[in-house]
Amino acid sequence: MNKIVEGAAQAVRDIPDGATLMLGGFGLCGIPEKCIDALVEFGVRDLTCISNNAGVDDFGLGLLLKSRQIKKMISSYVGENEEFERQLLSGELLVDLVPQGTLATRIQMAGMGIPAFYTPAGVGTEVAHGKEIRVFDGKPYLMERALYADFSIVKAWKGDCYGNLVFRKTTRNFSTSMARAGHITIAEVEHLVPPGDLDPDHIHVPGIYVHRIFEGSHYTKRIEKRTVRIS
Repeated sequence: MNKIVEGAAQAVRDIPDGATLMLGGFGLCGIPEKCIDALVEFGVRDLTCISNNAGVDDFGLGLLLKSRQIKKMISSYVGENEEFERQLLSGELLVDLVPQGTLATRIQMAGMGIPAFYTPAGVGTEVAHGKEIRVFDGKPYLMERALYADFSIVKAWKGDCYGNLVFRKTTRNFSTSMARAGHITIAEVEHLVPPGDLDPDHIHVPGIYVHRIFEGSHYTKRIEKRTVRIS
């Protein structure tokens, strides 16, 4: 089945106001730049965004925050975004901060069809508020529920018309799990290759999980902080 769409605009065309989105990437590494730009252009609002981070003020999810399109963020790290901080402190933005390992596992469990699991992370902290606690072998654990999304949006290095994806190095991060946890998964890739070009042993996400795919171009690939030294 050919899953290619013309571009980001067509890929995100039916995302409605109030949707829950998962967006791959870690910091600014491997984020779906083109789809985020298309969402900004379309002006879809009241989004719940599940992502490791909230981007920076002028890039990534920071663009959706700047245009007030995000209602709630579910993240594990938000320290590089001043607009995020302002909206949080002013009460404009709902925020669920989740320990990074717990966030990753909640997404993985959704992809595996497991509705909940127990973890020691967060016991005795604000993270435990309102959650079931059980004791196993004398140690308390929190029950955490799996995280699902209406749409999962990821960026891969290579893909084919069937939706098979290959990521490059650390850009795999949250993306491979998120691709399995969305009702509809959208993938933008740097290189769209013919069927058969991808070695089956190198595929990170099988095409069965991906519903739409397109090739992007002119990626910025920014990093949060550039550090240099005089040799």
